[in-house]
Amino acid sequence: MSALAIGGECQNRAGRPPAYTLPMTFAIGIATSLDHRERWRRGREYLYLDRRYSEAVAEAGALPLLLPVGGDPLAVVEVIDALVLPGGDDFVPPYGSHPNASPPYPDDVVFDPVAPAQLACDRALLQAARTRGLPILGICYGAQLMALESGGSLHHHLPLDLPEAGPHQLPEPGGRHRVRIESGTRLASLLGDGDTQVNSLHHQCVARVGEGMRVSARAEDGVIEAIEADEDRFEVGVQWHPEKLEGPVGARLFEGLIAA
Repeated sequence: MSALAIGGECQNRAGRPPAYTLPMTFAIGIATSLDHRERWRRGREYLYLDRRYSEAVAEAGALPLLLPVGGDPLAVVEVIDALVLPGGDDFVPPYGSHPNASPPYPDDVVFDPVAPAQLACDRALLQAARTRGLPILGICYGAQLMALESGGSLHHHLPLDLPEAGPHQLPEPGGRHRVRIESGTRLASLLGDGDTQVNSLHHQCVARVGEGMRVSARAEDGVIEAIEADEDRFEVGVQWHPEKLEGPVGARLFEGLIAA
């Protein structure tokens, strides 16, 4: 197997050389985000991605390929072996609203809207990956997009839509809550069934999963924390951020994507 060894002066976020080897025969595409509000620099729309996504993919043993907004999704899925739809900005109501949602939201509820161009590309990329049968991992925004593209819906602001829910925007590092993984699911085959601790950085969540999907984990307050395809293919979405977690709860999702 041909491979690319990474070393030298290049360092990962832990400050050490990433002394792993990337197999060139398995490439995971990671969608990037579009800064359409020019938050980084006036007059420029940057593409960006938290480096922890690419590091998590590489540490699992695959080659991370960053996918720019505006690429041809049909061409992209021909050159990647799996897809990661990472965390991103907000879905703004009424798009994807649950029938029991509580808009209009008060003025102090501020949404950080995803760029329309990015949303269009992410939708097309997800559909192309599904058509080709690629393994797919959705994280936070990516998991919510999976539900929406299956005919599901969202709670756009948990404190108002589900006031009985506990806090889900927990401080990092170290903010954690418990989720219960459903037995017999693909997620359980990766992480084990029962309870586990995850991080939590969201105020939106899946309300209804849609056709062909099922719930595979919930928080103690009932909030949906993970979804997956109900057929025999790897399409898993998690509300937490495995790329930020140390240990098997983070690593096994990326390893499972490669093994699928």
